[in-house]
Amino acid sequence: MSSVPLVLGIETSCDETGVGIVRGHTLLGESLASSVDEHARFGGVVPEVASRAHLEAMVPTMQRALDQAGVTLADIDAIAVTAGPGLAGALLVGVAAAKGYALAAEKPIYGVNHLAAHVAVDTLEHGPLPEPAIALLVSGGHSSLLLVEDLARGVQPLGATIDDAAGEAFDKVARLLGLPFPGGPWIDKAAREGDGASITFPRGLTGPRDQAEHRFDFSFSGLKTAVARWVEARERDGERVPVNDVAASFQEAVCDVLTAKAIAACRDRGVDTLVIGGGVAANSRLRVLAEERAAKYGIAVRVPRPKLCTDNGAMVAALGSHLVAAGVAPSRLDLPADSAMPLTSVVA
Repeated sequence: MSSVPLVLGIETSCDETGVGIVRGHTLLGESLASSVDEHARFGGVVPEVASRAHLEAMVPTMQRALDQAGVTLADIDAIAVTAGPGLAGALLVGVAAAKGYALAAEKPIYGVNHLAAHVAVDTLEHGPLPEPAIALLVSGGHSSLLLVEDLARGVQPLGATIDDAAGEAFDKVARLLGLPFPGGPWIDKAAREGDGASITFPRGLTGPRDQAEHRFDFSFSGLKTAVARWVEARERDGERVPVNDVAASFQEAVCDVLTAKAIAACRDRGVDTLVIGGGVAANSRLRVLAEERAAKYGIAVRVPRPKLCTDNGAMVAALGSHLVAAGVAPSRLDLPADSAMPLTSVVA
């Protein structure tokens, strides 16, 4: 194995089949196949549809990534794969594929944590991650605040969603407003033409009574319900629903809570680096508001480019590369797919 290992990463936790190839902090090749269009008519991800799509996409996606990097499987030093958390059937496809490739090429395998990979992918954009750092991960299934003291050894959860994740709320509100799935990009687009201060929607878990037990936790279920009631009241009265204003006001509420709690976590732990990852990190308002608030306290904000925020193979390869470089032992070849893999576990 060379001093700077060549690591291949496989991601299949939800509806994206991703393969990435990384050497150190350099992304050499990446390929992605999405089944989002197949799920759109159902208004959300259907696990069985996602699993079948991964099966069909795995081999061609792998070949495209290898071709782009100009390498063969024999050149790879280690294979990393998302072992959890995620959809059980989807994870099984990726883990089984990784085992097959690892056996065929006689390479070590690393079953890695999907959420930790969302943190690691930032190194492909900005280089080594300062430790400790605070990570805000926001996606369709997760809204989490993490203390990252040593990414190779584990992360400490500070807070998480107690009901709907931010991305899930975006999807549900988009549906209320007649916008396509997935809702995040469409809400963001509509919000640019709206007034985020025109409607005051609730900010969940931000009251004085929440500071003790839920200081760094998130709740977007009440916000989603408040938007639904507001829209229903307008429709009942025969009034036009100002879609852009509703989208902007909803987005403002979500981004207000996410950034306020993230900055509070940084200040509470004396950390001056905030990493934002996950699909919702592509939201334009979240990025702007985080940077504005962080600047007041000298906190550096690191957000990967939008393409690296959503699920992809590059993030898995990035974490795998970090683990190999840190001398972490590989996983056993009989590693399981764990849909509820805890955040404190980086390697399965």
